[in-house]
Amino acid sequence: MESQKQKAMNVLGALNKTDSCVAATLPQTTAASRRTRLTGAPFPRRSEQDSRLLSELKPATTVLSGILCRLGTLLGITIMIALAPEASAQMLINGAGATFPYPIYSKWFDEYTKVDPSVRFNYQSIGSGGGQRQILEQTVDFGASDGPMSDENLAKAPGKLLHIPTVAGAVVITYNLKGNPKLKLDGPTIVDIYMGKITKWNDPKIARQNPGVNLPNEDLVVVHRSDGSGTTYIFTSYLSAISNPWSQEVGYNTSVKWPVGLGGKGNEGVAGLVKQTPGAIGYVELIYAMQNKLAYADLKNADGKYITPSPESVTAAMATAQIPDDFRFKMVNAPGADAYPIAGATWLLVYQHQQNAAKGKKLVEFLKWALADGEKMARSLDYAPLPENLQKRVLERIEEIKY
Repeated sequence: MESQKQKAMNVLGALNKTDSCVAATLPQTTAASRRTRLTGAPFPRRSEQDSRLLSELKPATTVLSGILCRLGTLLGITIMIALAPEASAQMLINGAGATFPYPIYSKWFDEYTKVDPSVRFNYQSIGSGGGQRQILEQTVDFGASDGPMSDENLAKAPGKLLHIPTVAGAVVITYNLKGNPKLKLDGPTIVDIYMGKITKWNDPKIARQNPGVNLPNEDLVVVHRSDGSGTTYIFTSYLSAISNPWSQEVGYNTSVKWPVGLGGKGNEGVAGLVKQTPGAIGYVELIYAMQNKLAYADLKNADGKYITPSPESVTAAMATAQIPDDFRFKMVNAPGADAYPIAGATWLLVYQHQQNAAKGKKLVEFLKWALADGEKMARSLDYAPLPENLQKRVLERIEEIKY
């Protein structure tokens, strides 16, 4: 195939064989006829002295015009040579899924274009349920989910799907109260709120955990996700772990039948509803509460301590997790004095055997970069990076991807 540079040189050669940049190629007309066409009547004739001066200057101006024209042509072709290869060679890799890790994935994709300008990522944060569905249908090159895929869903895949854990994060209980008081909540209280049993902010179960806080006699407005969501998977897994009634009546999944509440799409939608609705309470990934300047509660963990959500308290929870070979694991209600109770990992979903060899190669290169360099960006965005021993295991799994 002819290179972009060779094409440009061919264009330049063709130009050099013509006199398109020289005044001599213009249609030849007499001075009198040019004057007549402009005005409808002949201009006064030039003096003999003016005509002689113009005749002397004409060769120089013709040469100068030709030089300037050719320089412009060369500059344009040089820009074409510089830009065309990059534009034509850039590969688009498509992904879709979880909103939970969207802030850090966006950062990774932007930074990686500096590492490899030949590849660009298009990621749609449509929720974990959508990410699982699209990777099963093979309409994207990778999926993303905050909840591991079930055995039933994995069985529907046309090939072996790998779970590649990337980071972990906290799901926080956020609320909209005047003055943004710092609240403390335990698991049973959260269950009763989402079961519709606690309906007022000054309910004794809330007040007892927050002495000194002036809780209003206002209705609680419960907000939950309306779409299939890994954040919901983490949240409902926690509620199921600490409450038999919740486990039996509602259960856990990326989508459940909520007893009460308003639905918002994505972490963005829930955060938006809470921010706009006085008395609202909802659950979102930590960075969404921080970006929207929303208050969020300290939660009582399995050891009986109230813990502030942070990368450090998520790391403490992840340290106790039992992580199997397929990397599908939970880390809610983890033991440990410093462990935050509603925490979870997030995964990229990738086929072991890539259909497109070129894309597969680029995707593997990105995954290796993410585990080596991308992890260093996690804490600045309030995610917890994977422990080093887990990073090593995940890199070994990435090596199993074939293309």
